[in-house]
Amino acid sequence: MTITKAACVGRPRGFDIDLALEQALNVFWRNGYEGTSLNELTEAMGIKKPSLYAAFGNKEQLFFKAIDLYENRPDSLFNIAFQHERVADVIRGLLLGAAAQFTDCSHPQGCALINSTFSCNEASESIKQTVLARKSKHKQRLVDRFELAQNQGELQEGCEPVVLASLMTALFQGLSMQASEGASLDELQKVATMAAEGILTVNVKR
Repeated sequence: MTITKAACVGRPRGFDIDLALEQALNVFWRNGYEGTSLNELTEAMGIKKPSLYAAFGNKEQLFFKAIDLYENRPDSLFNIAFQHERVADVIRGLLLGAAAQFTDCSHPQGCALINSTFSCNEASESIKQTVLARKSKHKQRLVDRFELAQNQGELQEGCEPVVLASLMTALFQGLSMQASEGASLDELQKVATMAAEGILTVNVKR
């Protein structure tokens, strides 16, 4: 979709709003919300501040539009992994998928949602809380999937879906952090494989 503006000082005649949003996402992904300035955003998006405000609202509104774009991608981690029927394949898909996506050089390293609030201060507390609520929804999706597996007899007796979901969330955070610090795909694939096999051995019926 392209927005066309009447010519005026500091405002381009038109720009691709979808491409601009992708560029904004990459800046937030790399720097986090607090570490991203409006100047960095407008430079990356190729627009002036009046155009940013007109198309997206303020920085906070732009941030959540960018995160919506990230979460709703067809190739998002959960969308791909949850296509598997067996819970063992879901777990492998999530962990190995995280290793691959978090180290993908076509975009900033790590998870955009996890990275976004690392440096938030008190002034950005509302941003942090909203992001935490989104993370909580993702964790609940894991709980729901593991409860389904439990009801279908795929999990070992004593396996607690909530605890398993918390473990997966902790692993995502660790993989994201390591990817952001420069860990390679090969390194994280080995970590993800070891973690997946450990989880399956203890919690999933063979």
